[in-house]
Amino acid sequence: MEDSPRAAGVDPAYARVLAETDAPLPPILVHRSTMRVIDGTHRLQAARLKKATVINARFFDGDEQAAFILAVKSNIAHGLPLSLADRKTAACRILEVRPHWSDRAIAAVTGLSHKTVGKLRRRSSGEVPHSNAHVGRDGRVRALDPTQGRRRAHELISSNPTASIREIARGAGISLATAHDVRHRHRHGEDSSPTATQGKSPARPRLRQTEAGDPGTTPGADNQAAMERLRSDPTIRYTESGRTLVRLLDGHLNDRDEWDQVARNIPEHRLELISELANARAEDWRQFAELLQKRKR
Repeated sequence: MEDSPRAAGVDPAYARVLAETDAPLPPILVHRSTMRVIDGTHRLQAARLKKATVINARFFDGDEQAAFILAVKSNIAHGLPLSLADRKTAACRILEVRPHWSDRAIAAVTGLSHKTVGKLRRRSSGEVPHSNAHVGRDGRVRALDPTQGRRRAHELISSNPTASIREIARGAGISLATAHDVRHRHRHGEDSSPTATQGKSPARPRLRQTEAGDPGTTPGADNQAAMERLRSDPTIRYTESGRTLVRLLDGHLNDRDEWDQVARNIPEHRLELISELANARAEDWRQFAELLQKRKR
């Protein structure tokens, strides 16, 4: 694909690995109007190596900008992952064509952290048009300053105490979790925005998020890099048990802030039950790890 997000092009070694795989490979994805391969250049090369004359394909009918964004998203979800440099380059391009997208929305497409996307946005501020609001991953428009949304939610609750969480979130342009938090603070006479201390115990030190390949990589980033290696392994990606494993490993919250947010908003009468369920799942994973260790002996 001429407009590929992969600067280095096709990796011959990886194409040979795919050519030697007996499992059926997914269809390639082709941009109908230009006939460029959006996703599947390595699968196409593997088919050529196997002397195949036919390959299964699906077509995409969006414009070229949408095709590029889909190419980026597809190439971080499976197959040979895009390099860190390719993902950052792709994020910069998306910032140019979709400046109204939030940092988290672009992060979800490019496989970067939202903090990295924010840095790229500030670095290219002279080229990227500014907006007073961003469109999030759920398609909702939110104000750039989160404190404004919280203040608006506080005003809505004060004027209509019976308003539902969804009504508050929609009216203030904030997430449901944030609306829950604001209402909880309102009921307890607290400020609508979290403060540094508020008389609570000192905050737990937080790990600095970095991308795989960045200096100072944290354990969380190590886990992300490990997941990318799993997704890029055809013996995992193209088998049913492998795909199930990836879904199980990837089906958890990865951002420490998200864990904290969920924990803060669990109803008090369900804390014990959910704690027991979490411990049970942790025990299941511990036993699974033991099974894997036994296979190594």
